[in-house]
Amino acid sequence: MHLAIHAPKSRAERMATQRLQAGREHLRRHRWLEAERDLTVAMSRLAGMKADWLGLALARLKLRQWEVALEAARRSLDFEPGCLATRQIIAQCLTEQQRHNEAAQVYAEAPESTPKDHDWLLNHGTALVQCDRASEAIPLLLRAVELKMDSVLAYVRLGAAFKHLKMFEEASECFRTAVALQPDNLVAHCFLVHLDQFACRWQHFTDDVAAMLKALGDVSHELQDGQECTPFALVAIPHHPLEMLHAARLEAGRQTQGVKPFTARPVSREGERIRIGYLSADMHQHATAMLISEVLERHDRSRFEVSVYSHGPNDRSAMRARLEGAVEHFVDVRPLSAEETARRVRTDQIDILVDLKGYTQHHRFRTMAYRSAPIQVSWLGFPGPTGADCIDYFIGDPIVTPLEHAAHFSEKLAQMPICYQPNDRQRALPAPTRRRQWGVPETGPMLCCFNSVYKITPEVFDSWMRILHAVPEAWLWLLDGNEQAKVNLRREAGLRGVDPSRLLFAPPAAPEQHQSRLACADLMLDTWPCNAHTTASDALWAGLPLVTLRGEVFASRVAASLLHACGLDELVCDSIETYEATAVTLLRDPPRLEALHRHLIDQRLSLPLFDSQAFSADLEALYLRMVERHRAGLQPDHLPSMARATWSTA
Repeated sequence: MHLAIHAPKSRAERMATQRLQAGREHLRRHRWLEAERDLTVAMSRLAGMKADWLGLALARLKLRQWEVALEAARRSLDFEPGCLATRQIIAQCLTEQQRHNEAAQVYAEAPESTPKDHDWLLNHGTALVQCDRASEAIPLLLRAVELKMDSVLAYVRLGAAFKHLKMFEEASECFRTAVALQPDNLVAHCFLVHLDQFACRWQHFTDDVAAMLKALGDVSHELQDGQECTPFALVAIPHHPLEMLHAARLEAGRQTQGVKPFTARPVSREGERIRIGYLSADMHQHATAMLISEVLERHDRSRFEVSVYSHGPNDRSAMRARLEGAVEHFVDVRPLSAEETARRVRTDQIDILVDLKGYTQHHRFRTMAYRSAPIQVSWLGFPGPTGADCIDYFIGDPIVTPLEHAAHFSEKLAQMPICYQPNDRQRALPAPTRRRQWGVPETGPMLCCFNSVYKITPEVFDSWMRILHAVPEAWLWLLDGNEQAKVNLRREAGLRGVDPSRLLFAPPAAPEQHQSRLACADLMLDTWPCNAHTTASDALWAGLPLVTLRGEVFASRVAASLLHACGLDELVCDSIETYEATAVTLLRDPPRLEALHRHLIDQRLSLPLFDSQAFSADLEALYLRMVERHRAGLQPDHLPSMARATWSTA
C-alpha cells in the first residue's frame, strides 16, 4: 500500500488555516465581528468550502454589510445552487437594499423539488408583498402559518399582505392573533388599531388603543431584535405628544442601528450657492408633489442649487415631468441602498438635506442616519418628531409647532412666519359643475369630509351624527376609501339613529375633478386628532370653508394653521361643543356661509396660504438662518418665526 505524500504547508497557509478554524468557532458562538475578521483573512488565502463562504456571508449579514455579504453568499451558491440557506441570505441582502424584485426572483429560482420550510415560505411571501405582488404572497404565507401555527411573525406578514389588497378586516384579524400570541408585540398592536381604522371597525377601539399605548409605554429604551414601531399608527388615535416622541425615538433607534455616520464637513462658503437636496419617494402624482412643485420651481437659482433624490416610482405623469424640470439635478436613487444614496448626497456636497417622508410609507429614513449633509431637516411628510439625533430641524410654524411645544420634538423647531405648508397656485381652478354630475342630491345642505377614512374615530363620527340630527335635511359626503369602511360607516350611522342613506360616498377622482367636486359642497367637517392636511388646502382652494378642532399634537393643528393663513380663524374651535355649534350655526345661516365661500374665492390669489412666491422666499430665509448658524460654529437652535421676507427678489 502506498501513502500519498503531501508537501508541507507554508507558514502563511498554516496561519490561514488557524484563522479559518477561529472564524468557525466565532460563528458557533455568534461573535459576528470576530468571525467576519478571521474568515475574511482566511478566505483570501484558502480556496474555502461552501460552508465557510456561507458562514462569512452570515457574519457580514449580521453586521449589516449588505454588499460584501451578498458577494460571499454568491460564492457559496456556486458550490450548491440549490442551497436554500444561501438563497435566504442573498435575498435578505437584496431586501435590505430595497431590491425587492431581485429578492423575489432569488426565491422563485430555487429548485421546486427542494422542500420549503416555514422560514422560506415566510420570507418568500414577504418579498412578494414588498414588490406589490400580495395576491401571490398570500398562499405562501398561509402555508407558513399552517407549518407553524404559533408564529407571530407569520401572522404579521400575512396581515401586511391583506393590507396591500385593502382587505383591512382580514388584516386586522391577523394582527389580533399576533397580539394574542405575543401581548407585548408593539407592531402588532399598532397595526391592529390602524387597520381597524381603515375598515372603520370600532367595536374594540377604546380597549385596543389603550392596549397599544400600554405596549408602547412598556418599551423603555430600545426595541428588541425583530421588533419594530410604527409611529404613523399613532397619528390618527388620541395620544399624548410625548407618546409620539417615544414611538419616534424607538423607531429612530431601529432605523439607525449599525450606521456609522460620515465625517462632518462644513457648508458651502459665503458667496457660493447653498446646495439644497430633497429626499422623497413621492416625486410623481402624489399629494406631497402637488404641494411642493411650485416651491421647487421658485427657488432663487442665484442663491440656491436644488437637487431632488427620488426613491419612488416614475409614473411618467405630467407632474413627474414638471418636477424633473423644476430642479437643476433630479437623481433617481431607487437602485441605490441607503448608504449609497447618502454617499451620492455627500459627493454632490449638499448643504441642507430635507427629508420629505419621515416615517410614512416607502420612506428611506436610514439614509439620513449617515449624516451626508451638514444640516439635515424634516419637513412636510411626517406630522410629528422623528426622534432621531441625525435630524437638526423640524420645519413648522407658530400654530403647528409653537415654541412651548418644543419638548414634544427631538429636533429644533424652525418656524415659517405664517404656515408650514406650501401650495401650488398654478393648479387648475375648479370648473363649475352641479351636484347631480357627481351623483348626489341637488337640494339640502351638503357637508363633506374627503379625508382618508382611517382619520375618522368614533368620537369624530359621534360629533358628525349629532350635527346631522341637528340639521335633519343635511347630507354627509365622504370619501369612498373601501367597501368595508362604507358598510361599517353606514351601520354605525344607523346605530346612532341617523338614516344610513344620508351618508354619500365619493369615488377617487383626478385632482381637477376633485376640485370641482369640492366646490359643490357647502361646508367641510374636519377630523381629529389627525386633521385634513392636503385635503384641507384643496378645499380652501376650491372655495370651500371647513370647521376644525385644534388639539395639542402637530397633526391636530394643521387645519388651524391653514385657516389662519386664509384669514378664517373664526372656524378654528377648541372644544367639540364649539365645533358642532359652529357647523350647525353656519348651516342655518346661508348668507354667512356664502360670505365665507366668497372670501375664499374672491381673494384666492392674494391669501397667504396660496402665495407661493412669498412662501418660497420665507423658506429660503429659514434655510439661510440655518446655514448662518452653522458657518458661525453654532449648534442648531430653535428658529422662531420672523416677519415674512420681502428681500427675496432683490
